[in-house]
Amino acid sequence: MSLPSADSHGRVTPFQYRVYDVVSAIPPGRVATYGGVARAVGCRCCRAVGQALRRNPFAPRVPCHRVIAGNLTLGGFNGHRDGAELVRKRRLLAEEGVRFDATGRLEDSRRMWKPVTTSTHTSI
Repeated sequence: MSLPSADSHGRVTPFQYRVYDVVSAIPPGRVATYGGVARAVGCRCCRAVGQALRRNPFAPRVPCHRVIAGNLTLGGFNGHRDGAELVRKRRLLAEEGVRFDATGRLEDSRRMWKPVTTSTHTSI
């Protein structure tokens, strides 16, 4: 996906662009883990991916709600790990057919999407 340049959205790092490119490829109704996105961009830190998504200036084009924790729970959203933002994330995913069970874990593992290549965003 071609994202706008940093000039139109303030400072966006090359790492953030790589994260946004990968997350942009997650189709509706599917989810990826923070760790899976990290591996796809050549990083070992899923928290760094979470921080990049927290600062996502391209939402909803970059659907950060489609990234969940490695234990297949919701994880965080917009810098929050509970409350109204998690309710919103769950609702957005439910609208796409992604459901979580009573314990908060992903119901259907077939909803998982795995990135296959490392992003190579070059418009910075």
